[in-house]
Amino acid sequence: MKIRIFSFFSIVLPALFIFSHNSQADTLTFGIVPQQSAKKLAANWSPLFQYLSEKTGDKIQFATAKNIPTFEKRLAQKEYDIAYMNPYHFAVFNQPDGYQALAKQSDKAIRGIIVVHKDSGITSIEQLHEQKLAFPAPAAFAATIIPRAEMQKKGINVLPKFVSSHDSVYLNVSKKFFVAGGGVIRTLSNTPIEVSDQLKVIWKSQPYTPHAIAARHDLNPETLERLKKAMLAMNDDPEAKALLDKIKFNGFTHASNSDWDDVRALDINMLSVPES
Repeated sequence: MKIRIFSFFSIVLPALFIFSHNSQADTLTFGIVPQQSAKKLAANWSPLFQYLSEKTGDKIQFATAKNIPTFEKRLAQKEYDIAYMNPYHFAVFNQPDGYQALAKQSDKAIRGIIVVHKDSGITSIEQLHEQKLAFPAPAAFAATIIPRAEMQKKGINVLPKFVSSHDSVYLNVSKKFFVAGGGVIRTLSNTPIEVSDQLKVIWKSQPYTPHAIAARHDLNPETLERLKKAMLAMNDDPEAKALLDKIKFNGFTHASNSDWDDVRALDINMLSVPES
């Protein structure tokens, strides 16, 4: 009789535990800033989200937007539960009733770059005066705001054209539709080789705190803790290395809101948060 009782509970109790865990599971929409095409972002990020879903028991869904301005509007409306956003976006949308820092890429600082065609003969940004340049979006932090501010400081006047994504910048410059364009090293290294081989970097900005992974202020703390633990555990999981490589990350590290004080100190006023 004791054996039968033990056998019954050895089956039922684990089942009850699984049911209890699943009953507390959440569905989280994870928005990725559209620096690249939605197809490429989905291919790179969705396997990672599947991994995190399996580790946490929560359903983590990939989301993005057709362009960066649309992504910004969705951040303002808090449509994403979690979002991977550029440093300036975080400085703007990190409000008490907005987004709070969760994590960031480990061992990483973000630098803006200016690229030109490798055969252009251009070697410095001073040669870009009065030229048309391609940029992803007005409020793209490292790819637009920082290089434009640097050129303005040097008296270099350029005519900006916003082309919706980093990939579009690189493609346009590679085809010589624009003499130069703004981007970041991470997206340049992730662009197709037939495009990147046509480009050269002629300028890099100073380093800044990288993109933020931030969560809406009203999410369940237990859910966020599960997600954060799973993300940080990827650093030591050989299975996760290939997933991190696809998004060009070394790993994840804990983040605090104050980590982006270097960006706040620039006192950039390109976006505003609508009143609640």
